Amino acid sequence: MAKELKEMTKRSVNYSQWYNDLVMKADLAEQSAVRGCMVIKPYGYAIWEKMQQELDKMFKETGAQNAYFPLLIPKSFLSREAEHVEGFAKECAVVTHYRLRAKEDKSGVEVDPAAKLEEELIVRPTSETIIWNTYKNWIQSWRDLPLMCNQWCNVMRWEMRTRPFLRTSEFLWQEGHTAHATREEAEEEARKMLEVYARFAEEWMAMPVVQGVKSETERFAGALDTYTIEAMMQDGKALQSGTSHFLGQNFAKAFEVTYLNKENKPEYVWATSWGVSTRLIGALIMTHSDDNGLVLPPKLAPIQVVIVPITKGAEQLAAISEKLSPVISALRAAGISVKYDDSDNKRPGFKFADYELKGVPVRLVMGGRDLENGTIEVMRRDTLEKETHSLDGIVEYVEQLLKDIQASMLEKARQWRDSRIYECDNYEEFKERVKEGGFFLCHWDGTAETEARIKEETQATIRCVPFGVEQTPGVDMVSGKPSVARVIIARSY
Repeated sequence: MAKELKEMTKRSVNYSQWYNDLVMKADLAEQSAVRGCMVIKPYGYAIWEKMQQELDKMFKETGAQNAYFPLLIPKSFLSREAEHVEGFAKECAVVTHYRLRAKEDKSGVEVDPAAKLEEELIVRPTSETIIWNTYKNWIQSWRDLPLMCNQWCNVMRWEMRTRPFLRTSEFLWQEGHTAHATREEAEEEARKMLEVYARFAEEWMAMPVVQGVKSETERFAGALDTYTIEAMMQDGKALQSGTSHFLGQNFAKAFEVTYLNKENKPEYVWATSWGVSTRLIGALIMTHSDDNGLVLPPKLAPIQVVIVPITKGAEQLAAISEKLSPVISALRAAGISVKYDDSDNKRPGFKFADYELKGVPVRLVMGGRDLENGTIEVMRRDTLEKETHSLDGIVEYVEQLLKDIQASMLEKARQWRDSRIYECDNYEEFKERVKEGGFFLCHWDGTAETEARIKEETQATIRCVPFGVEQTPGVDMVSGKPSVARVIIARSY
């Protein structure tokens, strides 16, 4: 394990390589035989399951229900909404045939040319089209509204440059799709779901986010407005961590989804869609982790407490195990996930380093002297601080410690993020400072031309028009024209 850590790149040396090393060495994921796709390993998937369970609960509290829609979408569906097809056309994987056959020389298989599909099918890059084609059969009157469905699934977007969790050709996500009687209801729903994502990010991931609305250039293809939560990673880059879209009536009109209102007159419904993905695991890694490995917030850690006995012989191990058995039972009864590692095929030092690498929030260690004294060593992963604590009251102490770690991680991340948010009104200064990372609050004239120039000259983009920021009159630092808003500009993943 010492060799594993020694071989892991330091953040200060190469942040990008540190991230890739950590994903592999902490057993979160690995590259697959399919270019651009990854295998999510059990430990990485366990984190995703905890995210999924809590988000699913939060969605259902808003009234959403889970459903499932087909993986394959007729090509003609993507032609119905012009902006949507233009936004995703270059990323689509296309199914053209439905059968293989053995080669004549018996060397393998090939596509059977006689099995060509009459209409090609698209492996879903997102499901608006197939879902709205379905909704037209489910919605007849105002009594059927609102209709609020969510699905947990995979999607495929053919990516040229990939990185585990952050950007892969196939990824896991949830996508919510809702239909409403009025514009106001739909806009309220889109904003409500953004709040759900922000609350999850801060309360569960211990990751502070900025909420805001995307510029027209950056919004979702086919949406009237895209709301976003933006997080800052340790290298100062932004990561879009969740989006909620107000789709207006675009998809309702494209798929003829109407309802009879209370006056018995037909109207098009109003729509939203919203989603987060396994990209959140990448966000979790890059917000909190260090050169020793993962640092996981207790609420999302697959193992919240690991207990390691240090013993000399089977008799002492039996005595320590007996002493710790009621502690383990009490912790589990309190809803805390515990692993008791009494395996004899690894040295204690290896175990310590391995659990640090995997980000287990709390480590308890009991040796022979602790057994005699009725004490136990406690280490918290976020600060690596150790202390010796009486075995009496240890369960209550660990319960509170996990809460303290969760709160401390959020506060640390928030202070770090806030110290790297800058107001900037000088373009030359911005071009120099943006290389070091951070969120820059800058006046913007509202034009796509200015936005494109900033991106071309600095590789930074407008992340959002942030909510809660006082908007005062000003001048665009690039064009010199009057500002329409202060926006957050940053380099991003």
